[in-house]
Amino acid sequence: MKKLSFFAALLAAVAFTACGGNKNAQTAEQDEAQKSFEQTQIEERIKIELDSLAAELGKMKQLPIVKTGDGGIKITDEDKKVKPDYLLNVAVADSTETLVEKYRLLSALSVDKKLAEAYDMPVEEYSKAISKLAAEIDDPSFKAIEDTNTLHETAQGLYDAMNENGRINFFWQMAATSLVEQLYIISQNTDRFLVAFDDESASLITFRLILLQDAIERLTEYDENLVPVADALQPLYVLNATSVDELKAQLATAKEQIDAARAALLKQ
Repeated sequence: MKKLSFFAALLAAVAFTACGGNKNAQTAEQDEAQKSFEQTQIEERIKIELDSLAAELGKMKQLPIVKTGDGGIKITDEDKKVKPDYLLNVAVADSTETLVEKYRLLSALSVDKKLAEAYDMPVEEYSKAISKLAAEIDDPSFKAIEDTNTLHETAQGLYDAMNENGRINFFWQMAATSLVEQLYIISQNTDRFLVAFDDESASLITFRLILLQDAIERLTEYDENLVPVADALQPLYVLNATSVDELKAQLATAKEQIDAARAALLKQ
């Protein structure tokens, strides 16, 4: 069931307030002042809500699919003989046109590079593509993290920096793309990748999705570029696992929706 957007509820309340009462007793200037005040209140409340959602994301442990060392995915020598053929071709970095596309692809390639490293695949081209996109985006917020190759972590520091630099909507674009790319990779070989998950991390991956959906729904009224993201994530509401077994079953059921979400976000 689609959750009622917090923003939609507030907007409805504002519309009721603006339309109700004795309109003849109010001047046009008073109407505008009231609307401006209400809009400011909504924006401030949404900012608080988004900060809270980002803080929750920041508290979560890194998922095994992109984690290195203990607790990350383990690829055996036998596994490494068969390289994944479902990762993005780095050449797509040359075909991005809009800033939104560059942010999304930068995030997805960061995830793919992690998996390529796990399989002992060459990653020089990934690094070049990631650096190229970062240079074209030219976001000073990236200085908040040590390496643009770790953008998939969507750390609190990056959120704060993008907020300060007026790039906050792009943060949610990146976070959504990163998570969808991770879900896509896991769905390609659940038997291999879910071995590294415990019930907590299985639950966290779908909780991340819920947080992202909530944040993006709040922002769609302000940024039309987030509407396609909200639309792409909408079918993934079926994912709500509390255990590894549940996640495995849900990923199998939702594989087509995950593929479609990835295609929509990355224009594949």
